[in-house]
Formats: sequence, C-alpha cells, structure tokens
Amino acid sequence: MVAKNVMIRLATPDDAFAIASMSRDLIETGLPWTWTPERVTRNIRNRNISTVVACDGEEVVGFAIMYFGDEDSHLNLIAIEPVYQRAGLGQRLIDWCKKSCLVAGIARIDAEFRITNRSARAFYRKCGFRERALMPGYYSGVETAVTMTLPLRPGV
Repeated sequence: MVAKNVMIRLATPDDAFAIASMSRDLIETGLPWTWTPERVTRNIRNRNISTVVACDGEEVVGFAIMYFGDEDSHLNLIAIEPVYQRAGLGQRLIDWCKKSCLVAGIARIDAEFRITNRSARAFYRKCGFRERALMPGYYSGVETAVTMTLPLRPGV
C-alpha cells in the first residue's frame, strides 16, 4: 500500500469509534476491550494527551495516543491498519509524537507492548527505543509486557 497521500492530523471525537475499533482488533486481540469509544473520547478531550490519526481521505487508517507529563511522556497506543503497514505511517506517527515532545520539553517517551509481538519490538527498535524491563501479567494479568524508552535528551 502506498501511504504518501495519507495525512496526519489531531483526532476529534468523531474519530473515537474508528480508533477504539482498531485498538480492539489490532492491539487488544484476545484481551478484554478496554479502549472503548468512550475511553478514547475522554483521551481526545484530555489536554494532557495528544491523539493523532493518519487518514486516507476520510478513513482513519492509523493512530497514536500519547500522554504528556512534566518530563516524560507515555505512548499509550499506536496502530496502523494491516494494509497500510510497512509504508512508513508508524514512523510518521512517532515523528509527530517526538516533535510534540521536543516542543513541550519532554525528556523521553515510554511505551510497552506484548512480549509475543515481535513486529512491535522491531518497530520500536527501528524508531530508536531501547528495552528497559519486562512486566509479567501487565496485560489483564495474563501476558507480559516489554517496556521501552526513547530518550529525547542526552543522558536520559
């Protein structure tokens, strides 16, 4: 899939159902659905959270949700529809998040993913993230998470 015409923009509450559905289908598979449209809408409206979407025309084909703290940020979720994967959209979303962090003076971005998700591990490494720790039972008490961090300043 060629993704050069895909635009990235801030999400609106109208995007919540598409984001929540992608989370359910692409991230939370086999786990309880926790990123419901209501939760996504709350995140979109939260001034400490940036939710961005990648759109092909009117269709949401990817998204990232990131919390901003004082010194660090947390990438809560990121996903790309399978037919758009490996076309650079994930990197574009991470770049958007990084630029936002640099403007806000954030020192690092933290993220986690399921230990069984090899493609996520490769993606985060490619984006410059470093592995930090394992968190057994992180996902619904049944699956281990790998935590990673992306330093945005020297010495972090």
